[in-house]
Amino acid sequence: MTTAPASTFAATLIPRLRLFVIPLVLVGLIALFSALSPVFLTPQNLTNILMQNAYVVIAAVGLSFVMISGGIDLSIGYQMSVVGVVTAVFMKWLNVPVAPSIALGIACGVAMGLTNGLLSITLKVHSLIVTLGTLTVYQGLSYIISNQQAIINLPPSFKFIGQGYLGPVPVAVILMLACVALAAFILNVTSFGRMIYAIGGNEDAAFLTGIPVIKVKIAVYSLCGLFSAIAAVVLFARSGSAASSTGPGTEFTAITAAVLGGISFKGGEGKMLGLVAGVLILGVLSNGMQLVGLNNYAQYIVKGLVLLAAVGFDTWQNTPRTKRKAA
Repeated sequence: MTTAPASTFAATLIPRLRLFVIPLVLVGLIALFSALSPVFLTPQNLTNILMQNAYVVIAAVGLSFVMISGGIDLSIGYQMSVVGVVTAVFMKWLNVPVAPSIALGIACGVAMGLTNGLLSITLKVHSLIVTLGTLTVYQGLSYIISNQQAIINLPPSFKFIGQGYLGPVPVAVILMLACVALAAFILNVTSFGRMIYAIGGNEDAAFLTGIPVIKVKIAVYSLCGLFSAIAAVVLFARSGSAASSTGPGTEFTAITAAVLGGISFKGGEGKMLGLVAGVLILGVLSNGMQLVGLNNYAQYIVKGLVLLAAVGFDTWQNTPRTKRKAA
């Protein structure tokens, strides 16, 4: 007779527990690497972790809009590549001032995101397949624009975005916090944010309630392109150069962080706090493993295992209790 209340209690407890587990995992990792390396907990190293992962957080913010709406975008890495080389070409080869070059690069990012949304809706194909195709298109486009060359010695005013400080705080971290705050406001306060959650939860029901599903989904992919472009500006400004090989791979880190932070592959749920914690867990893992002497290949294995664990937990918590028992 107590099965239904117990089931309801478990269904309520697990998502709430996840909100606390992820920050606790982050704190635990910080404590672990602080014990293993005396360098880890220094202000310089902690600032370095934030600067290294600022662009990942911004890219993951954009991807989170798509994932909460029930989609996925595998092309953001090469979107970033295109934005970076376009911005650099305007600045270095065409002698366009820095601000207009950045604006044109960001416009390219929005256009690529918009293209993904339009193709997904027009072709009526899952965004996984669509963005797998556009990923290849953007890859070729990036290498054509850059002429397969690295564009070096970008202007100091551009590099300031990725390398500079305002007081003790890195500019990249300020941009990261601004993007997170803006995304949290959109998702938690605006009616547009509520529509995104509704579409991710049940697209057919959202349509029947009068939500303009097509318009919202197009806007979501455009937002993803916008944040990916901002992430590209931060990344290329930090490196001080532009190459078509820079940017790809960010999508998998962002997806791992998003799922780890509580954004479901099924859509309809996820918060910015969990997303940021997910990115920082991966950043702390990478930084800590480097400090204790683990090579890059070992780090790939650990990150892959983290993704598998996060996806497994996401699948488990979204599986009805009766199906779990049957399995």
